[in-house]
Amino acid sequence: MKRFLLTTALAASLALPVHAATPAEGETLAENQTLDFWILDAVKTLDPHKNTDVDGAHVLRQLFEGLMNEDEAGAMVPGIAESYEMSDDGLTYTFKLRDTAKWSNGDPVTAEDFVYSWQRAVNPETASEYAWFMELMNIVNATQVVAGEVPPEELGVRAVDEHTLEVTLSTPTPYFIKTLSHGTTFPVHRATVEEFGDNWTQPGNFVSNGAYVLDSHDLGVKVTLSKNENYWNNAETVMTPLNFITINDQNVALTRYQAGELDWFDRVPAGQFPNLQEQYPDQAVAIPQACSYAYLFNMSDKGPEALKDLKVRQALAYAVDRDIITDKILQGGQKPAYFWTHWAIEGFEAPEIEMAGWTQPERIEKAKALLEEAGYGPDNPLSLTIQYNTSEDHKKLAVAVQQFWKAIGVNATLANYEWKVHTDRLQNQDFEVARYAWCGDYNEASTFLDYFRTDGYNNGKWSNADYDALLAEAKTAENTTELYKEAEQVLNADMPFVPVYHYSNAMMVNADLRGIPYDNVMYNWYAKDLYRVAE
Repeated sequence: MKRFLLTTALAASLALPVHAATPAEGETLAENQTLDFWILDAVKTLDPHKNTDVDGAHVLRQLFEGLMNEDEAGAMVPGIAESYEMSDDGLTYTFKLRDTAKWSNGDPVTAEDFVYSWQRAVNPETASEYAWFMELMNIVNATQVVAGEVPPEELGVRAVDEHTLEVTLSTPTPYFIKTLSHGTTFPVHRATVEEFGDNWTQPGNFVSNGAYVLDSHDLGVKVTLSKNENYWNNAETVMTPLNFITINDQNVALTRYQAGELDWFDRVPAGQFPNLQEQYPDQAVAIPQACSYAYLFNMSDKGPEALKDLKVRQALAYAVDRDIITDKILQGGQKPAYFWTHWAIEGFEAPEIEMAGWTQPERIEKAKALLEEAGYGPDNPLSLTIQYNTSEDHKKLAVAVQQFWKAIGVNATLANYEWKVHTDRLQNQDFEVARYAWCGDYNEASTFLDYFRTDGYNNGKWSNADYDALLAEAKTAENTTELYKEAEQVLNADMPFVPVYHYSNAMMVNADLRGIPYDNVMYNWYAKDLYRVAE
């Protein structure tokens, strides 16, 4: 067995926090340690096994703690697990859990809690939209459990004793450890879930094991958290309370930040970052973030017949002027996208995409010719509906795409929906073309590429056997670089979506706030590691 200590030192430091809110030399903690953080949309659920949203993940990361966390650079560091062993064949991981870890009600956090929770995540009765994540982790029998072919009790996870958890994989998975900071792997408190059913996430019922507890949740307005006095490292946690404030309009959110009502505001409105950088050089920051923005085509039986034609999909993809979107509209450090995986993902090598080398006039010319070949023109115009969720930025981009498509003879109608309705329609294939973004769940290219597997999340229901085979091969390959490039080429050749841009997170951060993980492309942050300094 290969043994790993999840600390920066050796065994002597196992009982110490790897990362905490520790002021640097010369810094003094401010008296006020409140954090007011902006979120765009209402948090639909505080059940970590049912959440699918980035904003929800920010909240859940404070309430729950899995086996692993991430540091400011994205490296995996101890969470509930203080060490682990991996078998020589790479199929068995044995985690030693902290014996000091407790739930917010004082109960100990045990290996059995993880067994119950992981079985719950894959149980079809839970109806988790992220059950497939356990399949990507390659846990033994995960696929069969998700499909309802075997009971959840046959998932490859067991409690050896109260503080020892054993996980068995079906194939060696180099990125397995990187998946363990994801919300789907978080434990939930069994007695609470069983007592309250769907109401277990309500304030007053809620029991969690992270650095914070739930005080209140006013849906679509604010979620408030405070320190969990039973958290194993509570003595090193500084910030409290945390307020996650929902503001659907980014311009309003910016105004409230400038008025001092928010401490941290990410996703600065399109076009405003350059001016903000001049006005607030100590507060305006732009960092790469592992998300890719796209327009999905509905290729299911419920989708429009026109989108079944590759020539139409290619024409629509060619016509989008990504340079205008990134350089003229967004202006926050985003990069034009011609492939799916974010360029900054660890170990990823970008494929060579032919259309990326064309000028925009060349793309427009080719797009018009393709539409004509597909049978569309002035006497038979193509009409489509572009769906997007409420946001001034999403609206600006949808209007731009509408104009790009108009230039090649396509009539696009815009349809705006609130986030929950938008995602429900996506999941039910009730759309034609839809704005979408995928943010990586772990720092490896498969987190992007697995989305488009036939049985992946894949809201557009595109299916390609060659693509599936490449990703299946990549699961056991020693070197995945070329396989991932080939997968990107298959995506590009079949064009089930329009890649638009790779994210940069342009944000405004109060000058007294410290500990934000600017070097973590996953943008996974923990309030327990943050603090405010006195001026």
